[in-house]
Amino acid sequence: MTKINQVLEAFRNGDELTAAQIRARFSVSNPHEVVRTLRNEGYCIYLNKSKNSKGQVMQKYRLGTPNRLIVAAGIAALGTAAAGLA
Repeated sequence: MTKINQVLEAFRNGDELTAAQIRARFSVSNPHEVVRTLRNEGYCIYLNKSKNSKGQVMQKYRLGTPNRLIVAAGIAALGTAAAGLA
């Protein structure tokens, strides 16, 4: 299993991971590239900001479901090629 697939499985299991956690847990040198690759493969990866107990802002990636605007933008970008998908 590739490192990208391992990260994807973690997201599918509901994990929310920071870039540092992806780097350490999966021995990935560039976690942002892994996320970019997953997004390019069609996975909806969100980056959410939250504060930890010390008040520091944390940024965590998670797998989500695209909202209607994202789906509409994708269909618009595909143009007439998307007509065959419906």
